[in-house]
Amino acid sequence: WAKEYKHVCKRACQRAVDRLKAGALAVEAVTAALVELEDSPFTNAGMGSNLNLSGGIECDASIMDGKSLHYGAVGAISGIKNPVLVANRLLSEAQRGKLSAGRIPPCFLVGRGAHDWAVSHGIPPCPSEKMATKFSLSAYKRNKRKMELAEKLDTGHNQTKKRRQSCENENGSGCLDTVGAVVVDLEGNVAAAVSSGGLAMKHPGRVGQAAHYGCGCWAENTCNMNPYSTAVSTSGCGEHLIRTMLARECSTAMQSEDAHQALLEAMQNKFISSPFLASEDRVLGGVIVLRCCRCVEAPPSQNIQGILVEFLWSHTTESMCVGYMSAQDSKAKTHISRLPPGTVPGQCLAIEGGVCRLSVVE
Repeated sequence: WAKEYKHVCKRACQRAVDRLKAGALAVEAVTAALVELEDSPFTNAGMGSNLNLSGGIECDASIMDGKSLHYGAVGAISGIKNPVLVANRLLSEAQRGKLSAGRIPPCFLVGRGAHDWAVSHGIPPCPSEKMATKFSLSAYKRNKRKMELAEKLDTGHNQTKKRRQSCENENGSGCLDTVGAVVVDLEGNVAAAVSSGGLAMKHPGRVGQAAHYGCGCWAENTCNMNPYSTAVSTSGCGEHLIRTMLARECSTAMQSEDAHQALLEAMQNKFISSPFLASEDRVLGGVIVLRCCRCVEAPPSQNIQGILVEFLWSHTTESMCVGYMSAQDSKAKTHISRLPPGTVPGQCLAIEGGVCRLSVVE
């Protein structure tokens, strides 16, 4: 599916850039990118999400605004075509302040409550059966047969181990293809978002990293303490990413001068070799990272400033598809990043990235 992944990444980048060119802030642009990614039947988010153990679809999504530092998220939500729209609405509603009688507005809703809140705020419902695709349904049937066979052959510990392996072997990276995006706007504001249908054959009610604060995404504008604005989105095995809070860890690491080295060390020390995952033989995850700072490109009298933007990605999974684009580009660039030949997924990592300088007239 490499071709389809590249195409949807290009469309998502174009959608976000179109919003930025129209004057939208980063949080609106990142939402637009995620809607495009969720609507693709080839991604494990929104339409075409993995089916859970009961044959249902439950999605997770979150978004963070680096300017306000507000965050919105939904977990295990069913019957909503674009979970990121609910997360974004939770974020914007929270920015409006307290509810009646001084109640604090929610930032994270799950299950039926999340669905009902979404509908009451004008987000249309979508029957779960319409969100399933022929790909997700056939994968569910294959997994179901494998699990039934494993349960007949094994008991106790071996049964549990066999069941887990059958899911991993059947779906490969398909279990883990969470979607995400990171954006910086012309004002230098950053935003990040993430959305996922979760692991195939997950237990109903399971919530992955895509909804958890500091685990699925992170965005933080520059301030006195932080010289760089940073935005991060993660993908991979949700349980591994939750236990390491990888999004926030990578954001913190990005305040070092050498971004490439900082991300390398964060992925190695805070993820692959994390003491919180010492019992895991394979630690599966990936991140996209954006960091930026303002820099003077010309004499101050000309009122021309530049935003130095660095975009990096790293993963321990076998592969990861990335796309990137600036408002100055005519089209998005896409790339399938892969682990070096001969390396073991979950035990080694790949890391790549580049620098872009954007001119801003004020």
